[in-house]
Amino acid sequence: MTSKNIESRAPASQRRQVVPAPAADDAIGASVSVTIDGAEAKVPFGTTILEAARMMNVKIPTLCNHDDLCIAGVCRVCVVEIEGQRTLQASCAYPVTQPIKVNTHTRKVRQARRHILDLMLAHHYGECYACWRNGNCELQSLANEYGVDGFRFGKMEKPRYAIDQSSYSVVRDMNKCILCRRCVRTCIDLQEVGVLEAVNRGQETKIACFMDKPLADVVCINCGQCINRCPTSALAASDPTDEIWAAIDDPKKHVVIQTAPSPRAAIGECFNCPPGTPLTFQMNTALRHCGFDKVFDTNFTADLTIIEEGSELLLRLHKALVEKDKAAALPQFTSCSPGWVKYLEHFYPEMIPHLSSAKSPQQMFGAVIKTYYAKLNNIDPADIVSVALMPCSAKKFECNRPEMCDSGFKDVDYGLTTREMAAMIKEAGVDLPNMPKSDFDEPFGTATGSGIIFGATGGVMESALRTVIELVCGIKVEKLFDHADIVPVRGFDGIRYVELPIKDVGPVSPILENHFKDWNWLKGATLKVAVAHGTANAKRVIENIKAGGKFSECHFIEFMACPGGCLGGGGQPIPTSPEIRAARAKAIYAEDAAYQVRKSYENPAVAHLYENFLTDGPCGHRSHKLLHTCYTARGKYIL
Repeated sequence: MTSKNIESRAPASQRRQVVPAPAADDAIGASVSVTIDGAEAKVPFGTTILEAARMMNVKIPTLCNHDDLCIAGVCRVCVVEIEGQRTLQASCAYPVTQPIKVNTHTRKVRQARRHILDLMLAHHYGECYACWRNGNCELQSLANEYGVDGFRFGKMEKPRYAIDQSSYSVVRDMNKCILCRRCVRTCIDLQEVGVLEAVNRGQETKIACFMDKPLADVVCINCGQCINRCPTSALAASDPTDEIWAAIDDPKKHVVIQTAPSPRAAIGECFNCPPGTPLTFQMNTALRHCGFDKVFDTNFTADLTIIEEGSELLLRLHKALVEKDKAAALPQFTSCSPGWVKYLEHFYPEMIPHLSSAKSPQQMFGAVIKTYYAKLNNIDPADIVSVALMPCSAKKFECNRPEMCDSGFKDVDYGLTTREMAAMIKEAGVDLPNMPKSDFDEPFGTATGSGIIFGATGGVMESALRTVIELVCGIKVEKLFDHADIVPVRGFDGIRYVELPIKDVGPVSPILENHFKDWNWLKGATLKVAVAHGTANAKRVIENIKAGGKFSECHFIEFMACPGGCLGGGGQPIPTSPEIRAARAKAIYAEDAAYQVRKSYENPAVAHLYENFLTDGPCGHRSHKLLHTCYTARGKYIL
């Protein structure tokens, strides 16, 4: 947390100090002495007491504070005692601007924290043992730490608020809300959507949507980032596990599951493994033990997405550069993130034509399973239950969109988050980290490194570039980037911009001969691409495009709704932090490096699908029917 977040929030008692703070010019680069529990250290001017304590390995409890969010200082659990001051101060919001001595666990401090927790519990409805956050609840952990073994100020005997289950993705139970406002700051500051806000005053204060409407009736994009930062169970994903267990137990049903790359690098956290522990092949075995008939790799359709989306980009470029069609919508936006798609629909509907018509890998797989796979195995599609393990709560909304039934059935029946899958595995009595390894099932078992990196921000772009560079330039991407690692599009910078000159071109690959005769029209051109993760950053890019700025000259832009991309999705294990997301990314890139085949167009299973099913090639009639969507002027999908 930087000092710019707290300059206007310095408490009044601190501003009344007799010893003046250094002048602004003198403060730049200055360090200040702070003594915490008898230990002295020098910290940068403006560092908060909480930050200083963490630097010194001193634990101060928090509830409203979160590494991803701006400072609020509303819960007061982090209060400390500063020598010479009458009142306790919130350490998360108190900047160190002059030498001070701080005590973090005096009797006065401990009693204050205990009273605060008691008051929170007095307005907290429900039993811990029946709560999905049981064992992973920050309020529960602090109550245990501070010896709260009863309800000193009474107990809520009946709920005050109805549970909002209107959304396919997010469930809100304000009876368990502690008013920390993490969800509000996540939605307003981190994502810049602004669905949630604190309304009313005093004991009537609550977190609500616009005009107290249910989530389904406001501009919620279903990203679930509020869930990942809620310290209690006031927010949860809509859980379909009971229906999935029922399908598994039904002998008439053929239940298949596809697994996205990000959950594999994160699910171990639900089993006390360090963040970034890859459990891909142990998870395959565990899923079969749970009763799934087939376990498929979503990376297969990630590779398929690259072929379709890349072909669409080349077709748009041909229309713009050769046919001089001013209606060709460039830059082309990725459409793999349903939270991002919904954000665009709500806030920038005029930019919808820029979205790729390619479905997400989840939805492509659903359509392929209930058509090609069903026919191949002589299974009635009506008897197939298609489950998708995703890092994303918005995927639940996506699979329930009424237009996602191009197979003639609901393409994907259920979306499962990483957390929900971990709970199912535990319910099945499986110790995931110690399961033997097994591979994915055919005919979709083959995948590439390009599919794996879809899970990290910049991964879709890197996958697309690996394929497009080789198909257009006729050279191995390794000649341009060591080990085919396109590092300029990687990382956690909010927005990245890259230019790639096309110095020479090669012959047209057979897979694209239906659309192009040669690539001479691209020779000498410069491909301009960008990457943005988190809708706050997406907003900046879109506004720049509308203003005719640098990003309006891009040809292809990857957008992901969640910070860090899918590895930071709203369905991933709790807690989340920049360090945890970085560990997950490291695991994803390590798995990519281990693959022998690392480009989507070289996936033999994808090539086989085009030869035997999608016979008119990428962006052909059949692939458009099953793997793409289009928009009418009213913003609704049509075929």
